[in-house]
Amino acid sequence: MNTFINQLIHQLGFWASWLLIPILFEIIPTLWHSFRTNYSKILNQPLSIPQKLPMISIILPVYNSEKTLFECIESIVNTTYPKDLIQMTIVNNNSQDNSFREFGRAQVAFPNALLQWIDADQGKAKALNSAIYNSIGQYIINLDTDGILQPDALRNLVLYFENNPDIDAAAGAVLTNKKMIQNTKKWQARVLRVNEYFEYLQACMFGRSMESAKNQLFTMSGAFSAFKRETLVSTYMYNVDTVGEDTDMTFQIRERLGKKVGFCYNAIFYVEPIDGVSELYTQRQRWQRGQVDVSSDFLAEDMHIGNFFKNFMVSRLMVDHTFLFPRLIWTIGLFVLVFYGYSAILILASFVLMYLLYVLFSILIYWQVNRMLTDFKEEKKYLKRKWWVVLTLPLYNMIVSIIRFIGIINMITNSATWRTNNFKNELKVIKQIILDDLSRFKKGKTDD
Repeated sequence: MNTFINQLIHQLGFWASWLLIPILFEIIPTLWHSFRTNYSKILNQPLSIPQKLPMISIILPVYNSEKTLFECIESIVNTTYPKDLIQMTIVNNNSQDNSFREFGRAQVAFPNALLQWIDADQGKAKALNSAIYNSIGQYIINLDTDGILQPDALRNLVLYFENNPDIDAAAGAVLTNKKMIQNTKKWQARVLRVNEYFEYLQACMFGRSMESAKNQLFTMSGAFSAFKRETLVSTYMYNVDTVGEDTDMTFQIRERLGKKVGFCYNAIFYVEPIDGVSELYTQRQRWQRGQVDVSSDFLAEDMHIGNFFKNFMVSRLMVDHTFLFPRLIWTIGLFVLVFYGYSAILILASFVLMYLLYVLFSILIYWQVNRMLTDFKEEKKYLKRKWWVVLTLPLYNMIVSIIRFIGIINMITNSATWRTNNFKNELKVIKQIILDDLSRFKKGKTDD
C-alpha cells in the first residue's frame, strides 16, 4: 500500500511539473478573462449614435494588388457607413502590376466615392506616412488591400470611438475569409486554413479583448487599425526601420503619448487565408522579428526578470519568448526520459494529459468567441460546423511555436528584412549543413 501511495505521489509530482506552463499561462488566464468578460461591458456595450457622424479617411497601401484592390474598395463602398463621409486614399508602394488600372475601374464603377491615388517611396511604412497628411477625416483607418470589410465594420468602429472618448487608437478584428477556406480543394490545406481561422478568432476576438480591457494591447494589426487624427499626427509616424511598424505605432501611442489603445471586436475585416505551410513559416517569423525588434527599442532598460509582474510588456515577451524554449524542450524532453528509466506508459499518459489540457483551453476559447459573435450569424453557423478544430488546434499551435522558435534563432543570425526564407529554402539550408558536416567528418576520419 505504501509503495502504491509513493508511486502515486511521485507520478502526480511528475505530471505537475510538466503541465505547469499550460495551466499557469493559458488555462487559468483564460478562465479568469472569461469570468471578467461575462460581468463587464466588453460585450453588448450600449452605444449611442451621434447626431452627426464624422468624416473618416481610409488609407489603402498598394503593392501589386491588382487581384484584390477593386474588391476591397467595393467592400468599403458597400458598408453601412454614409458614402459621402468616407475618403479613400490609395497609396502606391512601387507596384509593378496593373493596380492603377483597377483603381481606374473603381472610379468608373463608383463615381460618387471619394477616391484619390498617390505614389510613395518603397516600403509600407513610407506609403502610410505619405498618405496620413493627405487625410481629412476625424478618424484615420488603415486597411490592407488583400481583404474585405464586413458591412457594419466602419459604423461599429466609429461608434466605438464616439462612445469611448478616452480611446485614441483601436484595432479591428481580423479574420480569415471563410468562403475562401471552403473553396480550398486539398483537404490538408483546408484543415490548415480552418485552424488559422480559429487562431485568428482566438488572437483577435479573445486575446485582444483581454489585453485592451487593461490597456495592454501589444499590437494593433496593420491590416485593420484606426486612430484619432490628432493623435496619429502627434506620433513620430510609422517607423521605416522595422518590419513591425504596426507594433511600433502601438507602443508610441501608449508609451510615448500616454494614450489608450482599444479593440473593437465587432468591426471585422476578412483577409486571405495562408496558401500553405511555407507561407505560414515566413509570415510568423516576420511577426516574431517585428515584435522583438520593437520591444527592444522601448524596453531596453526594463527587460529583466524583476519587472515580470511590474510591466505587462516584459511579462508578455517572457511568456512568448523566454518560456518558449523550455516549453519546447519539456515537450520534446519527455521522449528522453524513457532512457532514464521512466515508464513509456507514464510518458504517453503525460502527453495525453498535456494534449487534453490544451483541448480544454481550445474549448474555453471556442465558447467565449462564440458569445462574442452573437451579432454575426454566419460566423456562428460556420464555427458550429467546425467544432472539431478544438481537437486539432493544440497540434497547430505547437507547429506555430516551433516556427517562432526558429524565428528567434534566425533573428540572432540574420538582419531584419521583409523577405524571409521560406520553409523549402530552410530545408535546403539544413540539408546542406548536414552534408557539409558529414563531409568534414569523413575527411577527418581519412586524415586519421
